[in-house]
Amino acid sequence: MVFFSSCRVSSPKLCGSVVFVAKKQQQCVIAIANRCITSKAMREGLPPVSKPPPFPYKEKRYNFFRALFDPTTSRLDENSKLIVVEGPPAAGKGVLAKELADDLGMAYFPSPTVAETYINDYGYDLRQLDDQMPDSCKSYDENDFLKDPMRLNGAKAARFQLSKFALRYKRHLEALAHILNTGQGVVMDRSPYSDLVYITAMAEIGIVSKNVYNYYHSVRNNSLFALWRPHLVIYLDVPVAETRRKIEARNRPYEKDSKMATPEYLQSLIDSYKKDFLKDISTHAEVLVYDWTKPANTEIVVEDIERVNFDQYGIYDAKMKDWRCYDKWDWNNNRQVFTHSQHYLMAHLNVPPIKCPEVAINGAEYKIYETIKDEAPGNKYAKGFNTEMGDKGLLFKLS
Repeated sequence: MVFFSSCRVSSPKLCGSVVFVAKKQQQCVIAIANRCITSKAMREGLPPVSKPPPFPYKEKRYNFFRALFDPTTSRLDENSKLIVVEGPPAAGKGVLAKELADDLGMAYFPSPTVAETYINDYGYDLRQLDDQMPDSCKSYDENDFLKDPMRLNGAKAARFQLSKFALRYKRHLEALAHILNTGQGVVMDRSPYSDLVYITAMAEIGIVSKNVYNYYHSVRNNSLFALWRPHLVIYLDVPVAETRRKIEARNRPYEKDSKMATPEYLQSLIDSYKKDFLKDISTHAEVLVYDWTKPANTEIVVEDIERVNFDQYGIYDAKMKDWRCYDKWDWNNNRQVFTHSQHYLMAHLNVPPIKCPEVAINGAEYKIYETIKDEAPGNKYAKGFNTEMGDKGLLFKLS
């Protein structure tokens, strides 16, 4: 049976669904035999599967000795998958991703924001220090980006988009670590693989220079190879006019009147999604495309997901190759890297901007920024060692 990995549909139903309806009874057997994703509703009433409980990877280190008695594959099942929901702004990606995660018994990983990074471990908002910072080092979050994308001739927007890519990269690592340590699948709101559509649209309408565009791609090419691509991408296709209507309806500060919400920008964004991202990611992942002008019932999407056979590809196929390991120790090693070596993988993002000085910050100004930031409440020492914030201090840690 042929299953189209990428299709354009005019209704929320997946194209090819007539074939599945005609062979509905047979497909159910094939789905179980080929270990397709199953919803909580399908699992209801079935005897529980015996497998180890989730490994507490945030509290304990997964090392060689633990790997001897805790092989990674012992927790993985048909639902140990990475699903990414994509689409233009205001399409409803977060809502669908949450509902899919709930229906499939998976974890929901929301899209990260730059604004979150300005809040330290003690809840102090570093944006309060802006009046002491040089212009190049002042905070610049999502609202600032929408309000003034041309600040410092677009240099702020360039750094902002590079920061967004880094945050999505780290979120993707966290998703891989969660799957391999717990066996639970993950549904993500966007991924680092699709982030290029934003820099493409920004370059086309003149927010960032071609220089910045090229540097962004050098960072992207230097880092994405280290990740595992998703099993499934769900793209919500919404026309520009409807996207504009949804942006106006949700009425977020500065968004509807922003240069980043003009029809020209949105059209460039959607075009890049289809020409660049979907075309590339479909070489590895299964892709479901829905006309989301009017959001459909989540159950329809769940049913379509359950029909996808992820195990139909051989060891030499490009599809799903990131998720094929040589043996159990290859699985264990990758689990350890994605869990405890994230800082090493994040180092792939550090590409010197030799030919792109606009994304760099003057050394003297950055020194001022570092000094002021380090003196902020809770920033002087690592979390747990700031006595002025109520921590017990070093002696307590050693006792």
